[in-house]
Amino acid sequence: MLRFVFLVLPAASLFSQSPNYRTWAEYGGTADAAQYSALTQINRQNVGKLQVAWTFATGDNNRYNFNPLVVDGVMFVLAKSNSLVALDAVTGKELWTHAIAPPSALTNRGINYWESKDRTDRRLLYSSNQILRAVDARTGRLIESFGTNGGVNLKEGLDRDPKELRIVQSAFPGKVFEDLLILGSATNQGYGSAPGDIRAFDVRTGKLVWAFHTVPRPGEFGYDTWPKDAWKRVGGANVWSEFSLDPVRAVLYAPTASAKYNFYGADRSGANLFSDCLLALDARTGKRLWHYQMVHHDIWDYDLATAPKLLTVTHEGKRVDIVAQVSKQGFLWVFRRDTGEPLWPVEERKVPKSDMPGEQVWATQPFPVKPPPFARQKFTVDDLSPYLSPEDRARFRDELLSARNEGLFTPPGKRNTVQMPGNNGGANWSGAAIDPPSGRLFVVSKDLPAMLKLDRDHKQDALLAASAGEGERYYSGFGFMLASDGLSPIAPPWTSLTAYDLNKGEILWKIPLGEVPHLAAKGIRNTGTHYPKVGPVVTAGGLIFTGTRDKKVRALDVDSGKILWEHQLDAALEGIPAVYEIGGRQYVAFCASAQVGLTPATQERIRGAYVAFALPRQ
Repeated sequence: MLRFVFLVLPAASLFSQSPNYRTWAEYGGTADAAQYSALTQINRQNVGKLQVAWTFATGDNNRYNFNPLVVDGVMFVLAKSNSLVALDAVTGKELWTHAIAPPSALTNRGINYWESKDRTDRRLLYSSNQILRAVDARTGRLIESFGTNGGVNLKEGLDRDPKELRIVQSAFPGKVFEDLLILGSATNQGYGSAPGDIRAFDVRTGKLVWAFHTVPRPGEFGYDTWPKDAWKRVGGANVWSEFSLDPVRAVLYAPTASAKYNFYGADRSGANLFSDCLLALDARTGKRLWHYQMVHHDIWDYDLATAPKLLTVTHEGKRVDIVAQVSKQGFLWVFRRDTGEPLWPVEERKVPKSDMPGEQVWATQPFPVKPPPFARQKFTVDDLSPYLSPEDRARFRDELLSARNEGLFTPPGKRNTVQMPGNNGGANWSGAAIDPPSGRLFVVSKDLPAMLKLDRDHKQDALLAASAGEGERYYSGFGFMLASDGLSPIAPPWTSLTAYDLNKGEILWKIPLGEVPHLAAKGIRNTGTHYPKVGPVVTAGGLIFTGTRDKKVRALDVDSGKILWEHQLDAALEGIPAVYEIGGRQYVAFCASAQVGLTPATQERIRGAYVAFALPRQ
């Protein structure tokens, strides 16, 4: 049974070719999801002079974590009750609004822009309520010729009864390549989940062009890593978050999630390709070029949630094109981009066995020897936070001492089991950025331990379709460990920003990122913000821009992590800012519309807005 395969891609060395890092026309800035801008007008020397250039209120109290796009002086955002809104990117003035109905189940973290070669056809592509749609980017009007009556039903074409599928749509926009829109999916977390096929649609017609089956069909590579006919009932192994694309090689890099159900896999024995894999696919055909599986038979929900990062580094005296993948476990994986071969050794180490009926944990799991992890990977009573109340401290101490706690791959069971950095810890969506000229990578991580415990749920069993499989089913909540004040029980920092030199595979520096306002008011600082999804952006001006849930935007020095500028806003922030230039003036725009407050009693009404900063006009 093969766990990973290296195939040489049909491409020569392409070191001299790189994306245009001076625009922000797609999610993450560029096709390779670098979260990098080559603009230099705002730099270390003058960033302290940044001022608000304009503000556009979202017009509601909704939570948004949207990455704005900017094309030809027009910014596209999500606001006004989940509508697409076009703004003048210089002034913030509203140009048009496209209302989305119903606004639920929306591609709410980003959208795609596409234009024909002659630029006469310009489109925005988004999904809502499991329907893919196209909008005229100049007018905001729905393009009725796309799909059937202006939409493509994403539940269709998955070899399952569409009526039995609840969720097939991701909150992320996918990637546009040439005349294709390549999409992942956010399948539900439970038994009977939809399959995680990666699909490419024609941007003009909505027609399906190719599909890659992440749960293989008979005759496809990886089919023998599942039980017979698992593809008919097992789901997941999906790309629910971000892709990266090498447009010169025409290669899509797809980080996949766990198979479902997340925490119990008796009905899916085997390594379960292509769950928890970094997949390299031919972007034109969907053909697999290579893959690497980071977790075999995942029963921990250790999804790969962050876009792979494409860089060129100097390794052993030679220039090497690489792809780097950060993970929830706190690992940073680095591969040769053409072959999938690890740049540094990876060890298969024995892991604990499961005591659950029918569960067959894979005997070993891969551990990269280098670079070192960016997150803490254990949680014991010695790591308890000094800021816990006496009652919380006693409770967590008892829980930890009685739980099974044998490292990253402690199998969930009927007894409490500790997860650290947790199934929602480590690196998550939008959490990494790169500095291509230097070969550096920056990753935001959080330490959020979880406590899992499996049990029967007969009510849930009764709701499942017969196609979900037979046999006993066990369930666990995600088990986030939170004190009565909403904070994590582990000692801070709860969120960190780590800088790597990928030429050497070494950590350059690491800092706490953000604060917890009520602790900062007491003089308790350097804790890191709590429970965030932070998307950093690196610039050639020597800066890292971030927004965090403490309502602050910051610019940090790429060489040290030192804060060079910060500004308080009216709402918390999550997601990725946009960096762009119009008329010789550089802007940094943030979506400030996230929820602040760690418990329901402390949460505030969201006063959301898009806020753009620039240097004073000369």
